[in-house]
Amino acid sequence: MSTLPADNVWTTVPELRGAHVCLQPLQAGHVPALRLALGDGALARCWYTNVPVPEDAAHYVDAALDVQAQGKVQAFVVKDAAGEVVGSTRFYALEADVPRLNIGYTWYHPRVQRTGLNTEAKLLLLQHAFEVMGCISVGFETSWFNHASRTAIARLGAKQDGVLRNHKRHADGSRRDTVVFSIIDTEWPAVKSHLQFLLDSHS
Repeated sequence: MSTLPADNVWTTVPELRGAHVCLQPLQAGHVPALRLALGDGALARCWYTNVPVPEDAAHYVDAALDVQAQGKVQAFVVKDAAGEVVGSTRFYALEADVPRLNIGYTWYHPRVQRTGLNTEAKLLLLQHAFEVMGCISVGFETSWFNHASRTAIARLGAKQDGVLRNHKRHADGSRRDTVVFSIIDTEWPAVKSHLQFLLDSHS
C-alpha cells in the first residue's frame, strides 16, 4: 500500500505492490515493454475497446502522460510477479472535492487475463482509492457491447447504476452506450472481503 501524505494523494501516482502484481507510475521508458505486451495487436481488434495497436504504444503513453500532467488521471503500468510488463490501467475522472474517481483504461496481455493478477490489481486500486484517497465512490464504465468487461466489473462487487445512451464514441467512431457501475464507501468492507476471497481462490 502507498503511504503518500494526504495532500499528495490526488497529484502523485503511487506504486501499489502485491504478491501477484505491481502497479507503477506509467513512464515513457515503458513503451518498448508495453509494445511487447500488446503482442500481435489482437487486443486492439475488439472494435468496442480502446486498446492501442503495438505501433501506437508511444502515442498511447504520451497521451496518457499529457492528461496526467493536467491532473485528470493517474496512469499505471502493470507488472506481473516476475516484473514483466503485462498491461496498463488508470484512475481517471478524478474529483477530489467529492471525493471520487473511476478505474479504467485497463488492458492485459492474454496470458494474465482471468488470473489472480487482475483480482489483486483491482483490490490494490480500490484499497488505495477508499482507504488512502478517502473516496466515497469509485466508478467503472464500459461499452454496452463489452460483455466480458461488464461481467468482470459485476464480479468485483460493483453495482450497475445505469446505461448512458449515445454517451461516447468507440475507437471506430460508432456511437457508444456506456454501462456505468460503482462501489460506494459503505460497500467497500464487504467488497474488500469478497476480493480477498477471490484472490485466495487463485492461490
